[in-house]
Amino acid sequence: MASARAEFAGSGYDRASIRAIARGADVNPALVHHYFGTKEQVFAAAVASAAAPATQGLDAEARFAAQEFGESFTRLFFGIWENPEGRAPLVAILRSAMNNDTAAAILRRFVAGELLSRVAGGLDAPDAELRAELAAAQLVGVALLRYVLRVEPLAAIPAEELVRRLAPVVQHHLTGTD
Repeated sequence: MASARAEFAGSGYDRASIRAIARGADVNPALVHHYFGTKEQVFAAAVASAAAPATQGLDAEARFAAQEFGESFTRLFFGIWENPEGRAPLVAILRSAMNNDTAAAILRRFVAGELLSRVAGGLDAPDAELRAELAAAQLVGVALLRYVLRVEPLAAIPAEELVRRLAPVVQHHLTGTD
């Protein structure tokens, strides 16, 4: 997985290859095919691996009261992005998804199936799925501007300030009235 994440980060989805991933892991390409299958399946596994802290954190967040979820979710999200080791594969995944339809479809399936479904499942509202998507859109948009495009001053402000400013907006998306 480390080699796959590095290859997707360095080459992007389009230029990454099973041979290059295998070379980076010092194994035969047949071994990569055996354990992961196609390039699409390797990318899906890399997405799942990079997002594992989020899925595990969302499982743990279920214990928080509804009125605290916006801050907890926002803090979890930026805690993952602020970790330099975790950030590099996430940036690579976002870049690949923005440039390639296959990578976008893989990321979309993962986000909808593994992340947003967990958030929506914790909401008591008829439009829980839409609420979860709006909250995620808010946070992913900020992540895109901060970590991928590095737009200032957003890229330079402390993460704690981001949490303080965004948590009420995320909370409103999740539990507020229309």
